[in-house]
Amino acid sequence: MIEIDDAGSGSLIGGTCIGLYWSKYNIFKYDFVPLECYTPENFKQKNYQKYVVKIISRFFKELDVPKNEEIHVCQGYIFDILREYLTLNEYKWKSVKIEGILQEKVEYAFADYTVSLGLPRSYIAYTKYPFHFHKLLRWVYADYYNRKQYCKTGWKSWQKYGALPINISYGSMNTPGYFCLKCGKKIKAKSLVKILEFVSNKKNTIYIHANC
Repeated sequence: MIEIDDAGSGSLIGGTCIGLYWSKYNIFKYDFVPLECYTPENFKQKNYQKYVVKIISRFFKELDVPKNEEIHVCQGYIFDILREYLTLNEYKWKSVKIEGILQEKVEYAFADYTVSLGLPRSYIAYTKYPFHFHKLLRWVYADYYNRKQYCKTGWKSWQKYGALPINISYGSMNTPGYFCLKCGKKIKAKSLVKILEFVSNKKNTIYIHANC
């Protein structure tokens, strides 16, 4: 049996990881739908769904998957065009909830990918899967001009919250244990900090080093 799943389709940051697991041979393969597929025009045309077909059809060719192999596909909307492709090409498939080995592998692969973009691994644990939008938005606004390039800009939520006014002030950090959301290093208690404030679904306050 072959299972197909994704990770990151619900994350503001990064593209989307598409994974395949062939339990018969213990084979795991994955690739990413690139962020270019999530620009406003490409997102509107569902090019991210089309790219999924490109990835899976390549995997099938590389693995020489027979038409009679049972295929389980995640129920998510990102696989809508893939399901059409599988039917058109007479593959034996059905939509199911993917759990177990593939789910774990594809989520770890996506987590590693976002870390490579600069997202702290500790922040991933904080936001939880599938990466809470407004918590990731705080990370973006901590270094907006460098990090907005990693966002799915075609989303309606980005259109609404992706260019908010930011109030900048300076103050003292009196509470220990905070980490700078820009450089990732610890902020010393009673040190001078830069304070960024913006309003999304609620008021957000971000503390970073004064010189960051």
